[in-house]
Amino acid sequence: MIERTLFSPEHDAFRDSFKRFMNAEIAPHHAQWEEDGHVDKAVWNKAGALGFLGMSLPEAYGGADADKLFSIIQIEELSAAGFSGIGFGLHSEIVAPYVLHYGTEAQKAMYLPLLASGEMVGAIAMTEPAAGSDLQGIKTTAMAQADGSYVLNGSKTYITNGWHSDLVIVVAKTNPSAGAKGTSLFLVEQGLAGFTKGKPLKKLGLRAQDTCELFFDQVRVPAENLLGGDKHLNKGFICLMEQLPWERLQIAIGAVAASQAAIGWTLEHVKQRQVFGQPLAAYQNTRFKLAEMQTEVQIAQVFVDKCTELLLKDQLDTATASMAKYWCTDLQCKVMDECVQLHGGSGFMWEYPITRAYADARVQRIYGGTNEIMKEVITRSMGIGTK
Repeated sequence: MIERTLFSPEHDAFRDSFKRFMNAEIAPHHAQWEEDGHVDKAVWNKAGALGFLGMSLPEAYGGADADKLFSIIQIEELSAAGFSGIGFGLHSEIVAPYVLHYGTEAQKAMYLPLLASGEMVGAIAMTEPAAGSDLQGIKTTAMAQADGSYVLNGSKTYITNGWHSDLVIVVAKTNPSAGAKGTSLFLVEQGLAGFTKGKPLKKLGLRAQDTCELFFDQVRVPAENLLGGDKHLNKGFICLMEQLPWERLQIAIGAVAASQAAIGWTLEHVKQRQVFGQPLAAYQNTRFKLAEMQTEVQIAQVFVDKCTELLLKDQLDTATASMAKYWCTDLQCKVMDECVQLHGGSGFMWEYPITRAYADARVQRIYGGTNEIMKEVITRSMGIGTK
């Protein structure tokens, strides 16, 4: 195995600390959270109190001004443990950065400390029933009123952290006739009249993740809740495109970590499982399958680590992030399928981590932009494809 050089001793110490948090606050409860369809919101407060949320935010806003490697460690460890119900990554490294990069000073001062402390849970509402990867096709509108406020109408679906969300970044059309150039982002707080949530959705995987639908019926949003103020009116699509590479890399990071964990579980299983009087690991087919998977996951890890290096230098481009997202999630699903096969009947039982990981993996090829869209992005960077 190639030694990873991204992480310092400080990062390694943090990894140990976060593992202790997971073992104490997540591991004993995650199975029940899968039954409930959402995690206990108290875990957010505990994570915030220990400084595990919004770590890359500036200290002035309640963060630790830490590099993104600390958040990457969280993504890796949660993915490796199969704790797919915990939406810290989206909260800390998607929602908070939108506010930090595009928000007004008043918006940053208002919301970022609350996100860092866990007092507010953040979500972002892009997807609609008829607009998934095609963000230009959204129908939700936010129409300007004479008093400067906006009236929000529409619905969103498959929203991670939606059930617990206190603050939602809502993607809406402020100039519907302008297409993508008429899109804006709004900071919508729970409790606004007309803003309601559906029950947590029952899903194939990610069962502990509080994914739900959001509904906006004549929701009056104050002018000061237009993300970035008038400067970013009708520029929401540009903001979304700027942030997608980091979001897609996060998906790839989790995919590789989950794949490596699956190989580990399978390795232990085949050593113990007796088939025709000898361990399953004694068969050449078993060993070759494990060798193939380990090789491909090692290749993926090297590529993802290179992408991370580029990210830390602000050099990660959209096409490269799309390559990582598509390749690593395709590989994740392939690895999970092979590992389930090597588990035999046990691989179909929910009590085994490989079974839950298999179910969790499938959506990775869909959200963050489907892998088909990733290939389209890549070909455009090559000078071919639809303009």
